[in-house]
Amino acid sequence: MSPNSDFSFYICTTLNKMNKILLILGCLLISLPMFAQQPVLQQKIAQIIATKKADIGVSIIGIQKNDKVQINGTQLYPMLSTFKFPIALTVLHKVEKGELAMTQKIFIKKEELLDNTWSPFKDEHPEGNLSITLAEALTWMMCYSDNNLTDIILRLIGGTEPVQQFIGSKDFIIRNNKEDMHKNWDAQFVNQITPNAAALLLEKFYQGKILNKVHTKWLYDAMLNNKTGLKRLKGKLPTDIKVAHRSGTSFTNDAGMTGAINSYGIIVLPNNKKIIVAVFVHNTYESFDDTEAIIADISKATYDYYNK
Repeated sequence: MSPNSDFSFYICTTLNKMNKILLILGCLLISLPMFAQQPVLQQKIAQIIATKKADIGVSIIGIQKNDKVQINGTQLYPMLSTFKFPIALTVLHKVEKGELAMTQKIFIKKEELLDNTWSPFKDEHPEGNLSITLAEALTWMMCYSDNNLTDIILRLIGGTEPVQQFIGSKDFIIRNNKEDMHKNWDAQFVNQITPNAAALLLEKFYQGKILNKVHTKWLYDAMLNNKTGLKRLKGKLPTDIKVAHRSGTSFTNDAGMTGAINSYGIIVLPNNKKIIVAVFVHNTYESFDDTEAIIADISKATYDYYNK
């Protein structure tokens, strides 16, 4: 090959490489608006939890495709009463299959209303021995987080195994009902989920991929009217912002450690777009109020980021 040919080959090769580089840069620039600011939210959340004496898992699904933030998102965390959401999904699926009916009556025996557990229903009906509809029972479970009604509903569907089968995820474990969870310290942590799995379950739910429109709306409205965990996801948001959420709380031991304070939910932005925030706080030595504030701060940071 002549010197001129060598030079021409060099020029062509260099131009091809430059074209490839420009093409890659062009692709990066095209994708920049969707992903460029994501690390900002990740960093903000990391700053919120950096000095906290707790094991914290976070998963967020934003408003665009593949718009996600996670910290310890694939780690299993105890669910506590957040497990009432997948229980409700399972029950409503059985309603759709005709195995149950929202209007069917459930007789609540006095002996089923256990002491030493969270039960607003027992406070209102201490003698029990009355009938309520399945829809009413679900409302007590989802809006008031009643533990006795949760176990009555679980017995109605055959325990926790049908819930495990229906959710069908390796990142979701449910074995204990509420009575079992009160037997000892470790029993309350048996039921587990990853933050990512919790967020994805919420996403599939509000997209209508789990239940039909009627039951999706019913459960969504019930979660909007949830009366528990109000200082968590909703704690620092504007009062008019809708949040469909479920919370969970464990005992605190003699050393001042609370095993779990959790919350996950769907936040509706002013433009009516929805974001999902799931926060699981495990083995926290922060005060109860300060731990709830961690969740509120993460929720507020996420809301502010997407409401620019």
